[in-house]
Amino acid sequence: MSAAGAAPGGRGGPGRGGQGDGRGTGTGTLTRGDRLLGWVERTGNRLPEPFLLFVGLFVVIAAVSTLGAALGVSVTVPGSDDAVPVRGLLTGEGLTWLTTNLGANFIGFPPLLTVLTILLAVGVAERSGLLSAIIRLLFHSAPPWALPYVVGAVGVTSSVMSDTAFVIVPPLAAMVFRAAGRHPVAGLLGGFAAAGAGYSTSFVVTSLDALFAGITTAVAQVLPDPGAPVTAVSNYFYNVTSAAVLTVVTGLVITRVLEPRLERLGVPREQVEDEEDAGAVGAAVAADGSGPGAAPSPAAREGGGRPGRRSAVAGTEEEPGTDAEDPSAELTPRERRAVGAAVLAGLLAAAVMLVAVLVPDSPWRAEDGGYLPSSPLLDSIVFIVFVMFAVPGLVYGRVSGSLASGADVPRFMQGAIRDLAPFIALAFVLGNFIALFTWSGVGTWLAVEGAAGLEAIGLTGYPAVLCFVLLASVLNLFIISGSSLWTLMAAVFVPLFALLGFEPAFTQGAFRVGDSATQILTPLNPYMIVLLTMLRRYEPEAGLGSIISRMLPFTVFFWLAWVVVLTVFFLTGTPLGPGSGVRLPG
Repeated sequence: MSAAGAAPGGRGGPGRGGQGDGRGTGTGTLTRGDRLLGWVERTGNRLPEPFLLFVGLFVVIAAVSTLGAALGVSVTVPGSDDAVPVRGLLTGEGLTWLTTNLGANFIGFPPLLTVLTILLAVGVAERSGLLSAIIRLLFHSAPPWALPYVVGAVGVTSSVMSDTAFVIVPPLAAMVFRAAGRHPVAGLLGGFAAAGAGYSTSFVVTSLDALFAGITTAVAQVLPDPGAPVTAVSNYFYNVTSAAVLTVVTGLVITRVLEPRLERLGVPREQVEDEEDAGAVGAAVAADGSGPGAAPSPAAREGGGRPGRRSAVAGTEEEPGTDAEDPSAELTPRERRAVGAAVLAGLLAAAVMLVAVLVPDSPWRAEDGGYLPSSPLLDSIVFIVFVMFAVPGLVYGRVSGSLASGADVPRFMQGAIRDLAPFIALAFVLGNFIALFTWSGVGTWLAVEGAAGLEAIGLTGYPAVLCFVLLASVLNLFIISGSSLWTLMAAVFVPLFALLGFEPAFTQGAFRVGDSATQILTPLNPYMIVLLTMLRRYEPEAGLGSIISRMLPFTVFFWLAWVVVLTVFFLTGTPLGPGSGVRLPG
């Protein structure tokens, strides 16, 4: 089958211009795959926006808790002698709790503390141009045979740039592949696959780690023994291992599967000049607030977008103080000096912090002189991540000239907070949902009854974890907001698996597999439309079916490889991060 054959109806195939309902407008017969994709998108489109979804769930929990309270439902948590009664929201006690804690539930939502702080520093590193410069340096310094593996490494690490990765890495990889004599579409699709299917892991700590940790910490509070504290580095060993494995998998799939198939199909290596496609780029930008050069919000995946910051990738103008260089160009001598100075500054900052924590009687040690399982050092992770982004970003900006004055620093930070505005709005309802779930006792009741049900059918060990990963993979096709999906699943499964003996950090690590591997297959991912626009520069007849058929090998091999990594950590009992094991003590 040709590439065009994957999208019956030609230019009017599924997903054209964002329609994606599976109905071709041409005379071609819809295939079984097209009808399946159409059903997936129509079903997903019936889901409300994340904000409204959790408002609805809040109402459901309010009704369920009130009914449970009226029936006198209570539950005894294993390890505790006291029964926990279910408390109803629609009672005098419940209404008083809500009216006096509405703001506290929102402000006390743990991810706000960590994510907002880290994003201030990431904003400096991104808007100074440091992150883009590092990516360009990695691409242009790699030999042709290593490019697929560099794409994998850059892609799985690019989540540090949040959703910007989806629109910076793919076109840049395509340009570098073309310059090296390799198929540019392989770079384009491979870059998107690595950035998307590897979104939940990275070689470095990202704001997503802080976000997940905050949610996990919030829901684990219902347990008598919540296990080791969950921080932004609780999955770090697991993440680094996963990122290394997925880097290799990306390179192998591009080299052994994707690129040969593109050659067999005769997919063009040169872009097709077409005014209609150029108009489609503008339509995608207007519809999504992003495009092949946009830098969408870190919160876009968390339930919203933001007004269009536009970059040089699409040849458009940038806001003052943003990264305006052409991401396809090699670094200038001045930029190379700036990157060198930034790396040196980062190493110096790391050395200073290392000396501070290693000296005898360091105030960052625990009372017994160690660091695990808890210590002021582990409580300082947000500060450490902040410094490791802010210091190199500031140095790069000064040396490269993108940071003209001290007034640019708060402007960079303001831009980062503006990017996060949709998530802050979503956090209001997420915080109150989790607070109600915890206060009412419904979460505890579901966890205890769910654990008892799994024990009754003998599904209590690792098979239960695999079923959880599979469930997350399926739900991720319909709920692409990472924070929304983890909030929904963590509220039940973190306490449930804790009662089965698993650390909350391990449950969080298992969720990462399902949260990432399948998101490059769902038409509900808005960046699929952006990728389709880019792909049609080479294949004007391509549709969503073209993308999904080429993403499927990445999803399958990513999922299997990632599960193998999770299994190895489970079987060997290797800590997933500092102080975070697989099973709860005792």
